[in-house]
Amino acid sequence: MGNKANCFQCKYFYTTWNPAFPRGCKAYGFKTKEIPSVLVEKTTGSPCEAFQKKASQPASRKKSSSRFDIRL
Repeated sequence: MGNKANCFQCKYFYTTWNPAFPRGCKAYGFKTKEIPSVLVEKTTGSPCEAFQKKASQPASRKKSSSRFDIRL
């Protein structure tokens, strides 16, 4: 597998509220400062095996407008 996993497109990637560890991986169960796939490769010596592309959103949801009512 020559391609690096793009964590931002992975269904296991998430953003945390912890500024010390702002990124996480649900597949491997850890939080980190760096991109999770980089840490996995650095630690194990092989590319991330858990990467699964996120399901794409339906076209109607992508084009939806804001739900906020901003009348003054």
